[in-house]
Amino acid sequence: MPAYVIANIALEPGGIIAWVLVGLVAGALASRVVEGRGMGCLGDIIVGVVGAFLGSFVLGLILPGSATFELLGSIVVAFIGSVIFLLIIRLVTGRRG
Repeated sequence: MPAYVIANIALEPGGIIAWVLVGLVAGALASRVVEGRGMGCLGDIIVGVVGAFLGSFVLGLILPGSATFELLGSIVVAFIGSVIFLLIIRLVTGRRG
């Protein structure tokens, strides 16, 4: 399976099904932490996948060198990115939870 590398951080959860699962888990957790409720299955997946890319970019700036994360690590990175993504959306829209 190809690894998705952004800023020297490689996320290797597997194929497209694994990316959907990573997005769903990370997005659901992040939306519950930031919004206090889930955003629905599709919304959680989108937030999680965007969060995976954002999280890997941010961690690539913070961590020196390169790192590779398997499934569990990818969920953690996606969760961190998803929280950042939802906080940015909240900041831009001015919505409060």
